[in-house]
Amino acid sequence: MSGRMWAVQEDTPHGQLLSWNGRVIVHGDRPELEFLLAGPIRIVPCPPSIPPEQTIELRFHPQFSHHQFPLRREAYR
Repeated sequence: MSGRMWAVQEDTPHGQLLSWNGRVIVHGDRPELEFLLAGPIRIVPCPPSIPPEQTIELRFHPQFSHHQFPLRREAYR
């Protein structure tokens, strides 16, 4: 991964990072995460202690595979 990666965290006092199949879900564009995801969450920098092989980029998550990145917001109107 290059550049800052963002993770999704539960908006609770000890919020867990959201994961899929044991891998932390990350994305390189914070505004895109904020646009796509809603609910009781926070977008936080992915901790450097989590190695890249323990992450999955959002675009590879099955629920987001139909999205084209980078997002074109006009496609969502």
